[in-house]
Order: sequence, then C-alpha cells, then structure tokens
Amino acid sequence: MNRTRVFLNACGLATPFGDTAATAAGLFAGREDALCWRDDLFGERPVLVGAVRGALPAVPAGLAAYGSRNNRLLLAALQDIGTQVARTAAHWGADRVAVIMGTSTSGIADGEAALAQLRGTGSWPASYDYRQQEPGSPGEFAARALGLTGPAYTIGAACASSAKVFAAARRLIHAGLADAAVVGGADTLCRTTVGGFGALQALSRGRCNPFSRNRDGITIGEGAVAILMSVEPGPVELLGLGETSDAYHPTSPDPVGTGARTAMLAALAEAGLAPSQIGYINLHGTATALNDAMESRAVAGVFGTDVPCSSTKPLTGHMLGAAGGCEAGFLWLVLARPEACPPLPPHLWDGAADPELPALHLAGRGELLAPGRAALTATFGFAGSNAALVLGRPA
Repeated sequence: MNRTRVFLNACGLATPFGDTAATAAGLFAGREDALCWRDDLFGERPVLVGAVRGALPAVPAGLAAYGSRNNRLLLAALQDIGTQVARTAAHWGADRVAVIMGTSTSGIADGEAALAQLRGTGSWPASYDYRQQEPGSPGEFAARALGLTGPAYTIGAACASSAKVFAAARRLIHAGLADAAVVGGADTLCRTTVGGFGALQALSRGRCNPFSRNRDGITIGEGAVAILMSVEPGPVELLGLGETSDAYHPTSPDPVGTGARTAMLAALAEAGLAPSQIGYINLHGTATALNDAMESRAVAGVFGTDVPCSSTKPLTGHMLGAAGGCEAGFLWLVLARPEACPPLPPHLWDGAADPELPALHLAGRGELLAPGRAALTATFGFAGSNAALVLGRPA
C-alpha cells in the first residue's frame, strides 16, 4: 500500500458563526447565538436553524450559471484558502490539483424559489439556470472558480458526503493522479430538507440536545468548508480514515452500530494508533433517539467512556452534506492552534443523561486536548454511509 503522507495545509469555513476566524471564536467559546428562528422553511411552525447570515460573495465573471446560494456559500470558504491554493497550483501545475466536493441538496433552494416564481408569474427568473441545483455543481464550480484543471467531481452520500471527499482525494494522490486536492463541501437551508425531516418527525422543537434523555430531534443548519490537501507538510496531517456502508435502512441506523464501529476501527488501524491515543472525538450527535443510541454504543465499544467527546450540532445545526467536512475543519482549527494543549469544542446540552446510553465524557467549556493526542471525527449518513477521519499534528 502506498503510504505517501498527506497533509491538510489550509482550511476555510463559512458557518452560522461566520467566516473561519469567527467560526473558531464561536466554536471554542461554545457560543449559543449562531442559531435563529425561521418561519419560511416549514409550513407547520417556525423552526430553529443554523443560518449563515450576511452577504455572500458574487460568483466570478463567466460563472453566472453556477450562481446558487450553495455555490456562493462555498465560494466564501474557498476565498479563505485562495492564496494557498494558487501557490500550490503554481508549484505543481493546475492540472495536478484535484477538486472533490460533497453536498446533499446542492442549489435546490434556488430551484424552489424559481419554481415559486414560475407558478406565480408564468416565467422562470432570468438569473435561474438548472446547473445551479445539479448535484455535481459544487465540484465543477469550485474547479472553475479556482482555475484548476485536475480531476473534479462531487460526492453525494447524504450526511457523509463531505467526509468521504478526504478518502477520494487521497486515493487520487496515492494513485499518482494528483499531488494536491481542494476538498470540502456545502449545503444550504431549503424547504425540501426541513420539510423532509419534519415528515420523518425528526425535527427538534428548539436547539438539538444530543445524548440527553430529553432529546427530540435534529436542528438543521447550513455551512461550507474548503480544505487544501497535499503531499507538502502542513500544520495538520491526515493520519487515517475508514469508510463503511451498512445498507441497513434508508433512514434508520443499524441499532448495534456495526458499520460505525468498523469505520472508526479502520481509521485507527490505518493511523497506527490505539484508541487510548485519541484525545478528542467529534461525534455525529444528531440528537435523534436512534442515532445517539447507536453512536454512543459504538464509541464506547471502541474507546470506552473517558475520552472527551462533543457534538457541535447544537452550536451550528446539522449542516447535512457539509457536516462531515465542516467538522473535520473544526478538528483542523483545534490541531492547527499554537498551544500544546488547545481548547476543545464544548458539548452544549441540558446535562440530563439518558440512563439507557453509555455515559460518554461529554466535554465542557474549557476542556483541552491532551498533549500528543490525535483527534477523530465520525459521520454517519442515511442508508448507513459511514466515514471516520483521524487527524493529528505531524511528528
């Protein structure tokens, strides 16, 4: 097996907290102000969501056909790493830099708005182009916006979409088809998603409350991430990854968590690390009854209950196809900090433990990553699409 080391050289984020710097500040402080109530997404009632507020950048000239809110949100993340990407492309060649993005809904919100206008006026908006909502749009748009000509595509695997991009990009690098890759993803709020989770009776009545006995469902969010991966040494290293597919049920997780556990064990094995060498786990933590039950058992089965863990979804909302990538970005923010023991994102909940679940160590405000430890993020999507990543500081 090719053991070429792969590093994460730069990270850009656009989340309900704001840009990369604002996301880091809000995340480590455990700020509770990134969510807001919206009454235009779910006809039955207002819903609390993680919305990216403020103006988004316009798409570059010549790319108007890709001008969805989803791609503009992705562009906000891409701009934070644009200088590093340009430098990498100049060094290796634009054809040696791949682009792999993840999404679940792409620009469907723009399609919803366009269809509403068609029904009301009889004509489509002049600015609407079907390419804005194509599932493959983010990867193609990002490559064009960055001027990159290497392999470019998009992965759609529900909530695991932007977690799986890391494995895909590393395979290209190991196969000699690229020397670097821009990976990430974006997902934006839309009525289709919120209404779908509402139909499943999976929406929380307020802020989601993972692993609590009072949990009542998901809080939906939106966000984008862009990370530069390459063979050049960087502040964070991709140590190991694991992917599995349960194919257990279209929406419900395997209750015993076999696929989730296998993915985490595979990531550890590839990293050459024992469970005791992981100092933090970013949990999928959706706050649905079944996911939290499955995940807590899988995590406890692999790591025990002492390692600090947190779900960041009460802070940002569940960013769906962007969740796995954004949460890998959160690990990057932890590990790229200069402190020997950087702060961890706290787990925001009501503290009412569910006696039916293993008692995981849910990190409080002010907890730190132990020196020399790596971190793991786990993402579990619909239909049992699982991905786990182990990141660490280079030795």
